[in-house]
Amino acid sequence: MEIKKKLLDVVRDKIRFKHYSISTERTYVHWIKHYIFFHKKKHPIEMGKVQIEEFLTYLAVEKNIAPTTQNQAFSAILFLYKEVLGIDLTNENIQALRAQERKHIPVVLTKDEVKKVIANIDGIYNLVVMLMYECGLRMSEVLNLRIKDIDFGFNKVYISDSKSLKDRTTPLPLKLKQKLLVQIETVYEIHKKAS
Repeated sequence: MEIKKKLLDVVRDKIRFKHYSISTERTYVHWIKHYIFFHKKKHPIEMGKVQIEEFLTYLAVEKNIAPTTQNQAFSAILFLYKEVLGIDLTNENIQALRAQERKHIPVVLTKDEVKKVIANIDGIYNLVVMLMYECGLRMSEVLNLRIKDIDFGFNKVYISDSKSLKDRTTPLPLKLKQKLLVQIETVYEIHKKAS
């Protein structure tokens, strides 16, 4: 039990060292823990391709887990072996264990449908959705925006630590500029009253 705890701490440290997101950390730790428990707390260093395949088969057949989730678990286990334990599994033809994901044709809303959706959202949620749509931001990127990330002079939005770990900028549409300024003023007044 003590070995498992120390190993998971090393996993967390390595994930933080590589600047992965907190959600990736939780996901990887979750799957690594399940992998170890599935094999009755056997240390991963004593296991390999056969045990990984058994675990992934269990997830697919017994637990009926979707291919994307199965690949998430697979990525976590690969991270454990390569980054934490220093074991390279490339010669084991391990990539063949990756689940095939179904390719779906994406559903794309028309401009009119998007307008109707946005028109039916009120308050701050409307601003969040408009930022996502107009600036092409992920929800996590919008929720992490700070005033310093919005350049009202050059009409730009700065996104740092995005999913690819690369900072980027996107144009700030003029129709959102006034809404953002109103939101900033509203929050400023709330903080002024609270203090």
